[in-house]
Amino acid sequence: MHIYQLRTTQTLPIDIHTAWGFFSDPRNLQHITPSDMDFVITSPVPSQIHTGLFISYRLRVPPGVPLRWWTEIKHVEAPSRFVDEQRAGPYRLWYHEHRFTEVDDGVEVEDIVHYALPLGWFGRLAHWLFVRRQLQQIFCFRRQVLDERFPVDHTLEAKATA
Repeated sequence: MHIYQLRTTQTLPIDIHTAWGFFSDPRNLQHITPSDMDFVITSPVPSQIHTGLFISYRLRVPPGVPLRWWTEIKHVEAPSRFVDEQRAGPYRLWYHEHRFTEVDDGVEVEDIVHYALPLGWFGRLAHWLFVRRQLQQIFCFRRQVLDERFPVDHTLEAKATA
């Protein structure tokens, strides 16, 4: 089994508790997932994740292939990190760690995903042809949505330098 890693970081101009409040609410996942994926949470979810929480989803991946996905929240260390693992779905392995670190200009949000595809060499080919690119596009979309939702206040920067 070949394990891939995707790592992204983004600094948001908010405090760690605001970041935790947003990212630990599973309902917000729908807002940071591209709309063409038709992402829907199909299980009841609380407004805050907790260790042992199972969440089921329905989504479509290009070119419109329907999928079901079940995730378990494995670790929660509020407000600094949580981990979700796929229990059933398209990947042979999906381990996604979300980290939140206070920095001078807000909070650094880091996603570290370890994943593997099924089907041996065919899975490796699929990764090379489109899976890697699709994941990068999803996280790029996520970055754009978060930048819009939590914009930098440039008026404060202008006052600080004046």
